Amino acid sequence: MCGRFALSGPDPVAIAEAFGVHDVPNLPPRYNIAPAQPVATVVRDTERNANCLVLMRWGLIPSWAKDPTIGSRLINARAETAHEKPSFRAALRRRRCLILADGFFEWQAVPDGPKQPMFITLKDGGLFAFAGLWERWTEPESGEMVTTCTILTTAANELIAPLHDRMPVILPRADYNAWLDPARSDPAQIMPLLRPYPAEEMTYYPVSRLVNDVRNDSPQVIARAG
Repeated sequence: MCGRFALSGPDPVAIAEAFGVHDVPNLPPRYNIAPAQPVATVVRDTERNANCLVLMRWGLIPSWAKDPTIGSRLINARAETAHEKPSFRAALRRRRCLILADGFFEWQAVPDGPKQPMFITLKDGGLFAFAGLWERWTEPESGEMVTTCTILTTAANELIAPLHDRMPVILPRADYNAWLDPARSDPAQIMPLLRPYPAEEMTYYPVSRLVNDVRNDSPQVIARAG
């Protein structure tokens, strides 16, 4: 499960170097990204054979959906079954993206009290990417086209398991090109990429409950509590 994440240090130079994207815009830092909000993604432009940065709404709306509120239920997709599900199987074959982040949140159960939010990052604190799927949906009345995405999840690694049994798929940089490669349309070529990120390269720490309110979006959200 991944219900909140952050892109607190969206440095254009770092994004360009990590994802091979040119003309990266200045993105505002985001400390509490929630479903239905815009997220920064990288997709492969097949016409130019180049990677490009695109803002998408978080919460996938399948192209065939009649009700866009389905997106609120499709913020995550299970990696193990995405190739079977009508909402995700076409996107897994043809519309894959990288969703930019530098941390995400999970909540730890504590005795006799509300759950404690934890902020999870790479040990080096750097930029990374979730494996994502995307779709275009057209609003029937206005004809407006909306581009949406979902984050793939997998079994938790040893670090995350005490917090939750699932975690978002974080792709190593070495797998970025393979994930975006349009020639890889067979799920058998794609599924091996969807594995837990190495626990020894990750860390987490407690943060305040400011993250529980989507209106809070400041550095205090990811500041270490206590």
